[in-house]
Amino acid sequence: MDSLFSHGNEPFGSNDKSPVELLDPVVNTVVVPGSVSHAFAGFTDHTHLWWPLDMFGVYGSGSYVEFEENLILETADDGRTSIWGTLDDWQPPLSFHATWHPGSSALWSTELLVVFRAMADGTEVRVFHEGWEGAENPSAERARYLAAWPLILAKYRRFMGVPEAGDAKG
Repeated sequence: MDSLFSHGNEPFGSNDKSPVELLDPVVNTVVVPGSVSHAFAGFTDHTHLWWPLDMFGVYGSGSYVEFEENLILETADDGRTSIWGTLDDWQPPLSFHATWHPGSSALWSTELLVVFRAMADGTEVRVFHEGWEGAENPSAERARYLAAWPLILAKYRRFMGVPEAGDAKG
């Protein structure tokens, strides 16, 4: 017996809408020189010095991004602000977790977890970006960040003193 009702409808108003597809997290890892505290400070206290705002900002290269109170905030040179996310778990210098919605509304947020771990040759920084079902267009948003995080983290690594592959010494 599939249904208690003779007309065979599914309980709770199911009307053949497909369920939300759960998309895999986007995970990226980089290793930077220095201690965990140094890596955490570089990521959170000095974001405005390395984040590629020209490519991944709301207001472009003239703006300023910072971790302020419990927010990740971008401020344009004319004073306008855009909240990128809300910090809901702050564990310096080991990790932070935030909702994430640069250029969008908190209604369409994803989740960001960044973890810092000591390694023999520096600090591993691992970015877990998930919760795509919270985005307005989950597949497109995941694809965007699948491409974006390696570029963003390359700028962070460079800021932290790791030369880019094309940087020749000597």
